[in-house]
Amino acid sequence: MAPKTYAVLLRGINVGGKNKLPMPALRTLLEGGYDGVATYIQSGNVVLRSSLAENALMRAVEKQIAEEFSLTIRVVVRTHAELERIAGANPFRSGEPTGLHVVFLDSAPKPAAIATLDPDRSPGDEFSVSGSEIFLRYPNGSGRSRLTLDYLERRLGVTGTARNWNTLLKLVELTAPGSSG
Repeated sequence: MAPKTYAVLLRGINVGGKNKLPMPALRTLLEGGYDGVATYIQSGNVVLRSSLAENALMRAVEKQIAEEFSLTIRVVVRTHAELERIAGANPFRSGEPTGLHVVFLDSAPKPAAIATLDPDRSPGDEFSVSGSEIFLRYPNGSGRSRLTLDYLERRLGVTGTARNWNTLLKLVELTAPGSSG
């Protein structure tokens, strides 16, 4: 398989003092096996090129992190084309992008699980499940929302990692053909 550029999204690192993983150390680790490795901000966003398929890359990076840093970190992987599709599929076109987030899931949840999500759980907040992503709109910020990653993962039976809209757009840019990362 020809190499593709991927966004490798780590779940739950450098948040609240837990799972500390310095991006320079992660970048150095991944440079040993992948091309064009770059990190973006401290919340676990890596761009790299690999000829591995998405699931194989996901498992390989999880294993490398476990072996090198003794951390069990879940990883979600998306290609540039997938990130572009996600950015174009935003169901919440109106409003400020600061309240928009995307949860990248490791797999698409079953329809029966999606049906268990309570649309009134956090009044004012909105969500839309589309394939293996959840679009979230937090008009009053995400800090007090009851539409938390933990709630979504438990109800849907999948693992996810959330990014704000500006980070998604930056990842689209960084994974674009010809980008230097």
